Amino acid sequence: MDRTMKLGGSPSAVEIRGFSVPAGFTGLRRALALCWMSVAAFGRSLGVTGAISLVGPGLGLVPRAMERVRALAARQRGLSERWSGVQIPGPPSGLPAAPEGASGAVARYRWIMSDPQTKREFTWVLTDPIVGGFLAFMPIAVLLSGFWGIFLAFFGVPLSTRWDGLWYQFIPIDGQATAVLAGVLGVLQLPLALWMAPRAIRKHARYTHSMLAPSEQELMASRIQHLTTTRSTAVDTQMAEIQRIERDLHDGAQARLVAMGMTLDAAEHLLETNPEAVRALLIEARQSSSKALEEIRNLVRGIHPPVLADRGLADAVRALAMVCPVPTEVVVDLPGRAEMPVESAAYFAISEILTNVAKHSGADRAWIDIRYDHGMLRMTVTDSGRGGADATRGTGLRGIERRLSTFDGVLAVNSPVNGPTMVTMELPCVLSSPKTTSS
Repeated sequence: MDRTMKLGGSPSAVEIRGFSVPAGFTGLRRALALCWMSVAAFGRSLGVTGAISLVGPGLGLVPRAMERVRALAARQRGLSERWSGVQIPGPPSGLPAAPEGASGAVARYRWIMSDPQTKREFTWVLTDPIVGGFLAFMPIAVLLSGFWGIFLAFFGVPLSTRWDGLWYQFIPIDGQATAVLAGVLGVLQLPLALWMAPRAIRKHARYTHSMLAPSEQELMASRIQHLTTTRSTAVDTQMAEIQRIERDLHDGAQARLVAMGMTLDAAEHLLETNPEAVRALLIEARQSSSKALEEIRNLVRGIHPPVLADRGLADAVRALAMVCPVPTEVVVDLPGRAEMPVESAAYFAISEILTNVAKHSGADRAWIDIRYDHGMLRMTVTDSGRGGADATRGTGLRGIERRLSTFDGVLAVNSPVNGPTMVTMELPCVLSSPKTTSS
């Protein structure tokens, strides 16, 4: 048997024909855990089938039973990704609503099977105790068989005499020679179990993927639905922005320009009769023009800040931190610049969060971390405030989430009571422009 020792590693890290002994023991432990998961799946399957067939309150029990199935499936997805690197997409939404009049077993069954994701999870929980349990138990069965063979090498002869005959696989235990042969076969099965264990884990992950992963058609349909939703959100956001600009122009700069025109008209009528009054009116008109110009500049800055266009996201966020009432530290690691719409979305998202920090958190410090990693722009805003922020309440964080979703971005809020609050945002993008920010 070919053996090699890993140099510079653990003395126990022995590789035998392409597999390491520690990995085999780890695989056996994981296989045992998957066996327990199959036992749990059997219990969940009994719960669902019982709720479907139960007369009376079964309709209310079916969603609870399926929620437990969904939680177990989520755990299985996590194990598949963590142990085998097999990623299985989760359900895009919760359980479908119960239809009216679904009081019979057939109606409840159709209710579950109407949603593709719920149908997959229901099928999985019925088959996993058999197929998944078999895949997970195979290396453990080989290991137990090996130990049984070793046991028979010492005690097989008296047991065979007591039980009027005994077989170990294809070997009849009728003497010491056959008992020793059983022990030899048992010893050979121990490394076989170690070899099988990690492979069984990978096969189990692929089986789970085949049962729980959505089809290409479903992924495409989900993608189309997501694009439809984000497009609608983008159109609504753009319309709201246009209305805001129109309102600000009408109530601000336009009103001042109209007032300035009326002032100049009055000055024209008093030009020959009251020059002193004309001087005062011209001074008032000049002040109105200055204020109108300032409001227009502020409006343009609100649409797209010049510092963002000229210097990029890093310096624009640093400028936000400088004017924030809460002392804010900024750490940026960007090798280049993203596209202008992505930078704008990231800038205004951070600006909104800093506004919330200043208004509602009661924090005395804040930190902003912006990094780019594997095609993802990651932004984290942390404050030392009282915590308790919830994206499901209010419109601030939900508005940021909608703004980011236009670019397939996500927002996560971790805000326990008494703080701290950490808001993490991710935007997929490509940095195509060279770095144009100060150090």
